[in-house]
Amino acid sequence: MSLASHLDELQRKHGDIERELTDAMNHPSVDDLEIVNLKRRKLAIKDEIEKLKGSPTAH
Repeated sequence: MSLASHLDELQRKHGDIERELTDAMNHPSVDDLEIVNLKRRKLAIKDEIEKLKGSPTAH
């Protein structure tokens, strides 16, 4: 998988989690732990995106 396609896939996953998180936060029945886990997953993906964008092969 090329770096560009890997970044695209990570950005798609980040957006998917963002939508899932928004939906979860709008439903009072959703467990706070689930929201925390979604936020952690989203942050981990964002960190990976930033790491890959900063790598010498990304330019």
